Amino acid sequence: MAAAIAGGVDRVQVRARELEGAALVEQVAALAAAARHERPGVEILVNRRVDAALAAGADGVHLGFDAVTPAEARRLLPEGARIGVSCHAPEEVAAAAAAGADYAHLAPIFDPLSKPRERPALGLEALAAAASHGIPVLAQGGIEADNAGDVIAAGAAGVAVTGAILASPDPRAAAARLRAALG
Repeated sequence: MAAAIAGGVDRVQVRARELEGAALVEQVAALAAAARHERPGVEILVNRRVDAALAAGADGVHLGFDAVTPAEARRLLPEGARIGVSCHAPEEVAAAAAAGADYAHLAPIFDPLSKPRERPALGLEALAAAASHGIPVLAQGGIEADNAGDVIAAGAAGVAVTGAILASPDPRAAAARLRAALG
C-alpha cells in the first residue's frame, strides 16, 4: 500500500469483510497511520462499516447495498466525513445523489482486472449519463492507464482501481502511470 500511495494514490478504501470488531478497527487504524505517514492528506474510507470508521478515525465510509443509507451514515459520522456509494447503473447514481452521498463509484465500466466479471460492462455512455446526476462519479472496473483518459473524457471525476495497482509487480509505478494518465 505504501508504494501505491507514493505513486499517487490519494484515497484508500479498506475492504476487510473477514474482520469484525476490534480486529477491523485495528487494521483500519494501522493502515491509516501507514498511509498518512507516506503521504499526509491521504483519505481512508471504510467499506460499509460506519462504526469501524468512527472508532478508527477514518475519513468516511463507502456504502454498498448491504450498508446503512447515506442519510444514516451522515447522521452518525462527524461533519465533513466523506460518504460514497457503490452503483451499477446511472439511475443508482441519481438515487445516491438524492440520498446525500458525496460521490459514487460506477462499476463495471469495463471488464474487471481483479476478479471475474459478474455483470456486463456498462461502457462510456453509461458513465457519461451517470456523471450528469450532480455528484462526482469514480469509474471502476477494468480501469488502467491506457483507458483512464477515456473515462475522464466521458465525465468521470476520477477512478477507483484494484487490479491495475495490486496485480502489478510494481504498485508504485502502476499508480504513477494512472496518476499521469488522469492529467
